[in-house]
Amino acid sequence: MTRALRPSPAGLDSTAAGTLSLRRSSPRYGEKVIQGLLALAAFLSVATTVGILVSLVVPTVEFFRDVSIVKFLTGTEWAPLFRRARFGVLPLVTATFVVTIVAMVIAIPFGLGAATYLSEYSSQRFRKIFQPVLEVLAGIPTVVYGFFALTFVTPNILQKFWPVGEPPSIYNMLSAGLVMGVMILPTVASLSRDAMGAVPQALRAGALALGSTRRQTTVKVVVPAALSGIVSAFVLGISRAVGETMIVLIAAGGTPNFTGDPREGAQAMTAFIAAAGFGDQQTGTTGYNTIFAVGALLFVITFVMNFLSIRLVRRFREVYE
Repeated sequence: MTRALRPSPAGLDSTAAGTLSLRRSSPRYGEKVIQGLLALAAFLSVATTVGILVSLVVPTVEFFRDVSIVKFLTGTEWAPLFRRARFGVLPLVTATFVVTIVAMVIAIPFGLGAATYLSEYSSQRFRKIFQPVLEVLAGIPTVVYGFFALTFVTPNILQKFWPVGEPPSIYNMLSAGLVMGVMILPTVASLSRDAMGAVPQALRAGALALGSTRRQTTVKVVVPAALSGIVSAFVLGISRAVGETMIVLIAAGGTPNFTGDPREGAQAMTAFIAAAGFGDQQTGTTGYNTIFAVGALLFVITFVMNFLSIRLVRRFREVYE
């Protein structure tokens, strides 16, 4: 008769002791320091956002004590710094969105195309050369982009080669949007490429093994799998376009103009904040508080876009183990 082997009490004691020691083990001093630094970084990020919000709330509330919020959001005339002031913010909002749309028409297809080529088609040697060159565009100061749009793109490209109708004026939203799209392109391309690079290689191999072409694998497998990261890249690009100042201030002009024609000049929300911030308005006046009211509206628009993008990213997010 065979006897079942039982673990010795000593073995049980050693196993239990090992488990107990693992449970009671505490992070080392260096790990605690790193955790503290990371927590501090997270706290500073949240505190900065709260501080910006608090700094906007008080002047904005004072502004809306003197100006109707309905007239502010629906009015089509913006002249807050004149004697007969008018506080309709729609011209600024319209110009901001027109420039942003033009910029994303350039940044999204070209950025996604560059990311797809670098991730799926280019050689390693070409990628090492082209990727840094592409990212150099992100390091150029925005004021340089603005003067480039004003002194080169508008007179030498848009006005000379405009196909039909009246060519754009010297200050126009089209040149500002085109150059802004070039500025945002490296951001969209880099983040989209990182998202595609995170897709497991097994998905590509499986699609190719089933007879898919390289194009079909890219379009029907890689891009859908990386969709959440690609959407995040698009949203970050849109947020940057909405918050851009110097390009629209220099290339689009500083005249509030309620129009959707990109050939005309207009003043964006950020351009007004920059121009009015250097003006001679006295602190606490209604004209001075318009800076904070427009800033608060810009904050709300950016917050809503980020909120919707997070919901969209979570909906299409793919998790691989």
